[in-house]
Amino acid sequence: MSKRNFLVEIGTEELPPKALNTLAKAFESEIVSGLKKQHLGFSTVQRFATPRRLSVIVNDLDERQADKQSERFGPALSAAYDADGKPTPAALGFAKSCNVDVTQLSSAEKDGVEKLAFSSAESGKNTQELLPSIIDTALANLPIPKRMRWGASRNEFVRPVHWVVLLFGDEGIRTNIMGVESDTYSYGHRFHHNEKIPLANVSDYQSLLESPGCVIADFDTRKELIRKLVEEEGKKLGAITVVDEALLEEVTGLVEYPVALTGKFEEHYLQVPSEALILAMKSHQKCFYLVDKDSKLLPLFVTVSNIRSKDPVQVIEGNERVIRPRLADAQFFFETDKQQTLENRLEQLKKVVFQTKLGTVYERSVRISKLSKAIASTLEENEEFCQRAALLSKCDLVTNMVGEFADLQGTMGYYYALNDGEPAEVAVAIREQYMPRFSGDRLPSSITACILAMADKLDSIVGLFAIGQPPTGSKDPFALRRAAIGILRILVEKQIDLDILDCIDTSIAGFDKVEVAPDTRLKVFDFLLERFRAWYLDEGVPSNIFQSVFALKPRRPSDFHLRVQAVNHFSLLEQSGPLAAANKRVSNLLAKLEDPIADSVIDETLFEEDAERLLFSNLREKELSVAPLFRAGDYKSGLEQLAELGESVDKFFDEVLVMCEEPAVRNNRIAILQRLRGIFLQVADISYLHTS
Repeated sequence: MSKRNFLVEIGTEELPPKALNTLAKAFESEIVSGLKKQHLGFSTVQRFATPRRLSVIVNDLDERQADKQSERFGPALSAAYDADGKPTPAALGFAKSCNVDVTQLSSAEKDGVEKLAFSSAESGKNTQELLPSIIDTALANLPIPKRMRWGASRNEFVRPVHWVVLLFGDEGIRTNIMGVESDTYSYGHRFHHNEKIPLANVSDYQSLLESPGCVIADFDTRKELIRKLVEEEGKKLGAITVVDEALLEEVTGLVEYPVALTGKFEEHYLQVPSEALILAMKSHQKCFYLVDKDSKLLPLFVTVSNIRSKDPVQVIEGNERVIRPRLADAQFFFETDKQQTLENRLEQLKKVVFQTKLGTVYERSVRISKLSKAIASTLEENEEFCQRAALLSKCDLVTNMVGEFADLQGTMGYYYALNDGEPAEVAVAIREQYMPRFSGDRLPSSITACILAMADKLDSIVGLFAIGQPPTGSKDPFALRRAAIGILRILVEKQIDLDILDCIDTSIAGFDKVEVAPDTRLKVFDFLLERFRAWYLDEGVPSNIFQSVFALKPRRPSDFHLRVQAVNHFSLLEQSGPLAAANKRVSNLLAKLEDPIADSVIDETLFEEDAERLLFSNLREKELSVAPLFRAGDYKSGLEQLAELGESVDKFFDEVLVMCEEPAVRNNRIAILQRLRGIFLQVADISYLHTS
């Protein structure tokens, strides 16, 4: 079948830079999906995205659909004709549905029955006929939260559409897309080449856009070029340009023809915390900042222009004029904020509502302070530091700097705490209270910061569960799942041995002005432990291993983690399968008993089989050897020793009839099995490992 390359380009006004790459990927995906639905073959697909265009090239696209041979089956022959050989209503109805006379039907065997059949050939359509609807559908399915209209048109898109290119090989496809008649010409750079660029062939697209068009169409190529240009600007000055990936992505969505230029600002601005200056440069001006070899911020910035100016000095000076007021604002906010201590701002927090039913930010700070002190007491850490850091932790929310740059909450609290003469430990805890903010983020560095971070997150979780607003389905507006994972990460990775249920109880006690739902305690506890499931799945630990530990609901997450690791290791041992099966069998057996049997006293005089004696002897030996291991949390070594019970357990089930007629003997044997299960339940319910 003949093939051609196909190009579609949608030319628009400036597209939203942060969403550009996402839109391009979705456009490519939707076109591929549409082609596959129409059974059109192709080899590869390339996507392109600039501020003024979304485009896709499909290489080696079939010129037409393949012809399809279809066969339909009707009623069985025995039901298709009566005794006189005349067609029945069933046969006539089938013929009518096929738009043919009954005499044109044939017969064929299906599922061992001879049936009426009708074969037909359907000619494939030309690709040119199908492409416009594929493009329309792809554009309609793009992830655009809010579409807009323009002019008198009723068409809706993320931005007004100005031109459309549909080129199949060297032939244009004429149609109407988004109210625009398609053609075979694109447009170059808005300033350097704002003219039509005729496209005679798809293969010329990229090269013609670049020259004479001054447009680098490929998003990733443009992105890496910007990275190279801004890094070279730093090297010229013996400095290092810090390339923030999110900013790089956004800048790539802002320019079609990148040019990197370095500007400077006055050194006195460096007295302002570097985080504030960096945020001002990144968020307001989309500039990259530079540091020296010691990672100290320099009074320099790199901006990426969308034009190659004949007088770049003018462009640089223009950027310097724009950035200077932003830095001056940051300096003013910083100096003004320092005139009032964090402690003096506590009163202002009484006017800031955290959540309607949960009170003000001040009330929340008091709750977190009490919880932090309780946790510190349990861990025998500095209660005063923890309580103080928690009480002041939200005070920077009412500062000018955080009012302007919300991302600096916690960070500015750190600087203001140091300025107020607070202990460094307290200041660091305030800065790190929100860690970890996202998956893979760093954990708080000090124990005080860890305690504050956990208390802060737990207060949110408990409070929202208490008023009946837990996460539901995919909705989690307060990011409670992320907060729960943060608590678990701190406890596990920092090896903090803390009873989380006690912490939940302490937290609930702090909500004395809230009508707490009666099941809050256990719901929060289960919610926290359930977060481990996704954690372990990400690490390749099967869900049944998590479930084996979750069944016991250990109250200390660090201990929970040790158990899961031990069971995961145990599951890889050869003996684990039979022992898991034995535990499952015992679990089922015990569940059927009307009255529980005490396993504390097993009567050895009732033993009738050697297998009973062997298993009981091995059990007592292992109980003694694993007890100190389990007390020390060395579950891995303990389970390795219990794996040695496999042979005697197998022998027991092979040679001993547990449910014998003699009640005393039967109960004695059940007691042995109950004791076997009990020794494993000190770690986990390994019956969950038995999957068959």
